[in-house]
This record gives sequence, structure tokens and C-alpha cells, in this order.
Amino acid sequence: MTNHDEAAAVRPLTLDWVSRHLEVGERVVKTEALHGGITAEMRRLTITRRDGGTRDLVLRTFVNVEHAEDWLNREAGALTLLTGTGVPAPGLVAVDPTAAHCEYPSLLMTHLAGRTVLDDEGLGTRVPLLARQLVAIHALRPAERPREYVASTTADTVVTPKGADVAVWAAAIDVIRQPAPPYEGRFLHRDFQPGNVLFDVPPTSPASPRITGVVDWAQTSWGPADLDVAHCSTNLALLHAPAWGLRFAEAYEKAGGALAATAGERLYWQVRDALAISEEVQQVALPWREAGRRELTTRAVEERLDAYVTALMDS
Repeated sequence: MTNHDEAAAVRPLTLDWVSRHLEVGERVVKTEALHGGITAEMRRLTITRRDGGTRDLVLRTFVNVEHAEDWLNREAGALTLLTGTGVPAPGLVAVDPTAAHCEYPSLLMTHLAGRTVLDDEGLGTRVPLLARQLVAIHALRPAERPREYVASTTADTVVTPKGADVAVWAAAIDVIRQPAPPYEGRFLHRDFQPGNVLFDVPPTSPASPRITGVVDWAQTSWGPADLDVAHCSTNLALLHAPAWGLRFAEAYEKAGGALAATAGERLYWQVRDALAISEEVQQVALPWREAGRRELTTRAVEERLDAYVTALMDS
């Protein structure tokens, strides 16, 4: 096997496990580390077929991650559920959530064409596509619901950025001290954002991108559509500018999605997600820099988060 680098190498037990799930006569000939994930190691495996052709699979490995078994079981369930729904997601090949066969909990899935696009250029074209895709995800009605969403922050764990207006942040924190508003449950991706959406951008017509896949289904949940919309909004605000975060909810509604009835209820979910990111700005910013957005230092992202929270509270 050839490796692009040491990080790409598949561990021996895991490689044996992968090989057992290939067709007769197939073997792994190349591995490549994929960047962008926060919690998991991602590798693209090139497989040679008996007829001499090749195909690619993706191996997701959780190393020393507390919730690995739960996340992999949820992802395997989601990928199975999504088969044939029209939502472009990887196909499940195999899963070892407890590391019974591999060195670490792992999941093997089909590889989707396309790439993540995190540039500012062309964002105005991509945002409506993201909104339409999220509406399609929320329209799914699985026979078996995933578990209820879990809030990923509390009023006491929020980290107010240096230099932020303390009064504005205190008011934002007070918003999430309130009980969650009532909501109609939806099937949630729970980490829907540009880093988990693949696009095909034709070189001949860069103004006509299309979505080829949505990845990372490890946190699928049942909850309010507002929560997924808020998460994508926060990511757009930090990646591009606070104004884009504010615009995404409009794009979602324009695409046919339904949000909470009142402005106060919507604000609750928007603020909840933005404040959750305050606790992990460093982890969020790192994959963006690895993907080429060098200017998105931890400090720069903190400043955008502060501007976005201020804009939410002003609105």
C-alpha cells in the first residue's frame, strides 16, 4: 500500500476489517488523509477492482473520543435511513462502533464526488442551495425517530470573547436561561454547515454549483428546524460575515422551510447555537485554516462571533 503521508496509513487491524468488507479480488492500494474533521480521522481509500478499475471508500475513525460508540451507531442508522430518500448521503458499507475488530471505533462508507467550498466567492449562489438542501432533510419522516436533540451549551459555560460588550453578552446569556420554546419536531442533521456539504463546481461555469453530498451524520437528532438553521447561520457568520448568518434564515423560509412562529422564539435558537460555538472557537477555526482560510485565526473568529451575537441581539 502507498501512503501520501504517515497520517494516511490505516492501522493493521482496521485494514484487515476493511478488507473483509470488500468484494472478492478487491484490495486497498492507496490511502489519503482527508482534512476538515474536528473529532474524527477521515481517510479516502482507493480500491482496485478485479477488472482493473478503481473505486473509493471513506474510513471514519474516532480515536479516544468519548461518544464514539453512540455517534457511530447514530451515523450508521442515519445512512441506512437516507438510502433512497433523494438526500445525497454516503452509503453505509460497515461499522464497528465498539472497536471489536479495529484498533478504534470506525465506519466505512461510500465516497461521494465533490468538495467542500469555504470561499467567499460565489456564496450568494451557494446559500439558496444550502437552504433548499436543509429543507429537504427536515422534510424526512423516518419510521423510527432519532433521539431528541441535546443542547450543547448552558448559560454557565458560555465563554464571552475578549473585548466583547459584556452587557450584550449577558443579555444573550439571559435569553438561553429561559425554557426552550415549544416546537414541532423535525429530522435534524445537527451539524449542517458548509464544511459538511460537498459541491460540484464546474470549471467552465463556476456560477452554477450543485450539491453532490451531505456528510457527517453522527449527531442526527429530533428537534426544531430552527436549531439546524441556527447552526448553519452561525457557521456562515463566522466563515464569511455576520450579515450572511442573518440572511440564512430568510433563505430557508424562501426555500419552503418553516421556522418558529415568533421573533423571540427564533432568537432563542439562534442565540443558543452562537453561544455554544463560544466554547469551541479554537477547534472550529482550525479546520477552516487547514482548508485554506488562513485569515480565520481564533481571534478573528471570536471577533466575528461577537459581531454576530451583537447583531442578533440588535435585531
